[in-house]
Amino acid sequence: MIDQFNRDINYLRVSVTDRCNLRCVYCLPEFSKDFIDESKLLTMEEYFRLIRILGSLGIKKVRITGGEPLVRKGIPGLVKNINSLDSIEEIAMTTNGILLEKYLDELAANGLSSLNISLDILDEGKYNYITRGGDLEKVIRSIEKAIEYKIKIKLNSVIIDDFNKDAIKSLVDFAVDKNIDIRFIELMPIGCGQNLKGISNEEILSIISKDRKTTAANTGGLISGPAAYHKIDGTNTRVGFISPLSSCFCETCNRIRITSEGKLKQCLYYDSKLDLMKMLRTETSDKKLLEEIKNEIYFKNKQHNFTGNPEDKEKEKEKNTMSVIGG
Repeated sequence: MIDQFNRDINYLRVSVTDRCNLRCVYCLPEFSKDFIDESKLLTMEEYFRLIRILGSLGIKKVRITGGEPLVRKGIPGLVKNINSLDSIEEIAMTTNGILLEKYLDELAANGLSSLNISLDILDEGKYNYITRGGDLEKVIRSIEKAIEYKIKIKLNSVIIDDFNKDAIKSLVDFAVDKNIDIRFIELMPIGCGQNLKGISNEEILSIISKDRKTTAANTGGLISGPAAYHKIDGTNTRVGFISPLSSCFCETCNRIRITSEGKLKQCLYYDSKLDLMKMLRTETSDKKLLEEIKNEIYFKNKQHNFTGNPEDKEKEKEKNTMSVIGG
């Protein structure tokens, strides 16, 4: 579907839970237990109904996120149902990889197309620290098993100044060794991320370029994400850079989100407006849902306001953590 700024909105991110089995320092408070009760989350049937409707409006790619999506029961079945829709061309998932090995056989059989796996450092002790309890070995085994299944894999890395800046080279080396892509995502000033200092992707590229020659590459298709890619010469690995702050990509944004609270979200920055859960649970017809969703997509915001007027920012800004939003 085309919005008011002539952008083709064809990519949906679905947060199926705000819960996570990790407490990454830029995402969740260390002792957070204030999670949404499961009765206040959309059911798998409700997610599927919305995805079916959105598919009729031009959504071609669905990414399942969280929190950590695999802590929620029923995800392999949801993948299977989405795969039955002719309108959906790609089913992706973003995961921390801890539980992935356990579910990968079923996910692969049910039609999962691609994986984004979070990995910020390869030092076991520092990984445990940044994730507050994560097991690096489980993540590595998940990556290796997904490679065996020939599922498309990207690593997602967030670099925090004075913590894992020196891990950039080893992360790139690991991606090259595994013949997969890696993306560096600028630290977002949302939730816990507001208290940490990131570094720009321009600086990350300069660090990579000290050891490896890179060439600008294509993004990977019309329903790919917002990353700008550089191919590492002599390898099949691409390094992607998602830079919402230092290099705004809003004019080509092709995505919308459904939060774990059942809200339709136009933009990562702005507070959600359309309450899909309320509509679903008041016996709203598919026709009415389609009309409301279509209207919300058409009036998608022109761009985020992370660097705008401070007073305006606080009025409009999303107050939830990334785990609720499914960023």
